[in-house]
Order: sequence, then C-alpha cells, then structure tokens
Amino acid sequence: MQSRLTNFDNDSSIPCRINRSGYTGEDGFEISISNSNVERVANALLSTGIAQMAGLGARDSLRLEAGLCLYGNDIDEQTTPIEADLAWTIGKRRRELADFPGAKIILEQLKQGPSRKRVGIKSSGSCPRSGAEIRSGRIENDRVIGKVTSGCPSPSLKLLNIGMAYVETPFAKVGNKVTVNIRNRTIDAEIVKMPFVPANYYKAPISKKKN
Repeated sequence: MQSRLTNFDNDSSIPCRINRSGYTGEDGFEISISNSNVERVANALLSTGIAQMAGLGARDSLRLEAGLCLYGNDIDEQTTPIEADLAWTIGKRRRELADFPGAKIILEQLKQGPSRKRVGIKSSGSCPRSGAEIRSGRIENDRVIGKVTSGCPSPSLKLLNIGMAYVETPFAKVGNKVTVNIRNRTIDAEIVKMPFVPANYYKAPISKKKN
C-alpha cells in the first residue's frame, strides 16, 4: 500500500491523505479528509463528470469478489491469520522472535494446521448470507461443518451468488460440494478458490539497480 499526505487539488485549505489500498480489488484510491471538508471534496469530484456516487453495497460486492476480509465479519479477535489464510502477513523475523499477541497458538497452527479455514463458496441458488450454516451434504454423515461470514450476489459473475465462510479443514478443499441452510431451505453450494474475480491492481515497474 502507498500513502501520501498532500492537499486536495492544490488547495492548501484542504489537507488530506491519499492511500492506494486496493480495498475493493480495483485500482483506486482512498481520500481521508476532515468532516468539515467532506461535502466540498465530494462535490468537486462529482463535478468532473468522471466520478460517480456508489453505496456500501457496491463496495461490499467488489471487496467480496476480490476475496478481501471485512473486519467484524470475516476476521475478528477470535480469528487467527492462519485460519483466515493470511499467514503471509506474519514476516519471517516475527515468526522467529515469537513476540506478537497470540504467537503460541498461531505458530502452532503454522506447524500443525488449523482446525478450520476461510474459503470461498458459490451457489446458483439463493444468496448465502452471514450466519448461514454450512453442512457437509454427505448422506452418510450430514452435519454442520461451518458458517458463512459474508455473502452477496456477484455483479461481475452475473447469475451467481458468492460467499466467504469458515469450514472444518477436511472440507475446505476446492471443488468440495456442500449445502447451505438459507431461511430453512437447503441450497447446493461448492467450495471455490478466491479471489472470485482477479484483482486489477496497478503494479509499478520494479527498477533495476545499476552496478
């Protein structure tokens, strides 16, 4: 992520911070400004004829298509980075020092594997919403194996509903067939790889050092 403190449109009366966090999976920016300048900046952006208003629903569908976690839904203080498939956030030095909160549990999960994993699911039936139970779908041993944490229709994938969930590790394999309980109805679903839609981030070229 890149971040810079600057002024909006060269106006020194509107200081702001611009981030390239890619939170929606698209190549974009986030502008942080004071409350008193929000309306002024919004009107300036809309007056260009390029920017358009979008609600949280659009933001949520984009970040879910990109397989990005929403804190409070898909990750929280009870979730480890290993369960959430975010082991890449723990650098080699931190692993060696083991001096971070939850290190004992997290490092153990790195070695032995977690009991549950964050996965993507897709369904052509009803939309899997947060809190919906996921079942194994196996006739001989049908039982609850996980729960949906986020879900919505996917505008980019058209007639497909997608979701993010945690399931018991033995059922987390891509292609595994499961069922989701939605409003007391059983919907067929499938474990799929994330992101659902490839990210479209701009990657700056890496400059080669001259000898």
